[in-house]
Amino acid sequence: MPPAPKKDTTLAGAIDLAREAAIGIAMPDTVGDHEGLVMEAERVGTHYFACTSRAYRGWRWAVTVARAPRSKAVTVSETHLLPGDGAILSPEWLPYADRLAPGDVSAGDVTPFVEADPLLEAGYEATGDEDVDQMAQWELGLGRPRVLSAEGREAAATRWYEGSHGPKAEVAVKAPASCTTCGYFVPAAGALRATFGICANEWSPSDGTVVSLDHGCGAHSEVDIDKPEPENIGTPIIDEFQYDTV
Repeated sequence: MPPAPKKDTTLAGAIDLAREAAIGIAMPDTVGDHEGLVMEAERVGTHYFACTSRAYRGWRWAVTVARAPRSKAVTVSETHLLPGDGAILSPEWLPYADRLAPGDVSAGDVTPFVEADPLLEAGYEATGDEDVDQMAQWELGLGRPRVLSAEGREAAATRWYEGSHGPKAEVAVKAPASCTTCGYFVPAAGALRATFGICANEWSPSDGTVVSLDHGCGAHSEVDIDKPEPENIGTPIIDEFQYDTV
C-alpha cells in the first residue's frame, strides 16, 4: 500500500480560493464552515465546506485544488456537492417492474413481461397430433404459452386463504355455515378445486370472488333467520278513540 501523500502547506492555505469556487456553483448562502483538507495525491488536495442548505443536511461542498511542481500558484480542478456521514440520501433506485405492488395496475396500464417468472411454467399448445392433444387436454393451460407452476399455485392459494375471503375473515367467523354447503358455491377447477371456489350469490359480500370452502357469510343458501311466533293477546283490543258515523 503506497504511503499517504504529505500535507501541502500551499494547498492548505488556499481556503479562500476554494471557498470562492464553492460559492460560484452553490445556492446562495449555503457554503458553511471549512471542514478540513484531504490530500488526494502529491500536490493535489480537496477542501471540504459544510453545506447549510436544509435540503442537503449532512452534505459537503468539495473543492479539489492542485499546483504544479515547484509552483506556488494554486488552481481549482473540480467542485462538487458530496454526501457526508449521516447525509440524507434518496432511496436506492428500483426498476419500474420492481416497484409495482398489487393493486397498482389500473385501466390502460400494462405490466412488463417477466420471462423467468417462477410462478409460471410452460403450457401446452395444440399440435395436430390427436393422441398428443388428447393428453394435453388434462392440462388447463391448453393453448396458452405458460400456466401456473406449483409454486405459483401455492403462492395464490396462501394469499387467498389468509385474505378477506378465507376462514379467518370476520364475516366467516360469524357465519352460520361454511361455503362448502352453500348452493351458491361454484367449485374451482383443477388443483385448486379441493380448497377454493367462486361465490355466485349476489346478496353475499363475496359475490364474484374466490372463497375458501371453510369461508362463509350470512347469505348462505341453507340458513334462515329466527321467525318469532305470533303472540296470542287474548282479549280483543277496543279502539275507544275513534267512532263510526251511522
